[in-house]
Amino acid sequence: MPLPLNTPPTASFDEPFDLLHACHARVERSLVLLLRLGDYLSEQGGQDPDGLARDAATDVLRYFDVAGPLHHDDEERHVFPALRQAGQPELAALADALQDEHRQMDAQWRPIRADLQTLQSGQMPDAQMLQAARQRWSAFAALYRKHLATEESLAYPPCIQRLNPADQQAMGREMAGRRGARYPEDRR
Repeated sequence: MPLPLNTPPTASFDEPFDLLHACHARVERSLVLLLRLGDYLSEQGGQDPDGLARDAATDVLRYFDVAGPLHHDDEERHVFPALRQAGQPELAALADALQDEHRQMDAQWRPIRADLQTLQSGQMPDAQMLQAARQRWSAFAALYRKHLATEESLAYPPCIQRLNPADQQAMGREMAGRRGARYPEDRR
């Protein structure tokens, strides 16, 4: 079965929460690709990773090395402070829990990154190492999926209500600036 490579989400910095939702969709596609890569490697029965496997490893690495940290930074700069400033202890606690999950995901990513770099270089781990890697990958995907669901259902809605259009425009501008991109209205 072919391994689908990711395509970029379509969203714009002038709608920062749409962009955050699109990033979540990209995270899910990257997690699916990671887990399918594990299935694919198991089916290959110990053969060195082929081009499909190496390309999939590269794609997952690219997302979680580049876009993932930027997305976490977006939330830590804009979403979590808005939750903490809402004056509701449960929202402040939610922000703290989500930020702690970012740290957990970052820690879980490091050995997964090493797994994928090994595959990217064309080396196949032995069966026991592949099994351990797949367990890491599954735990990472489970934590990330729980995290995304919590943000979508509990964190983003109060932030969208709390941040007026001018706040959201400033948020989008900052997000674009950190990525070296232009804010949409600046393209004219």
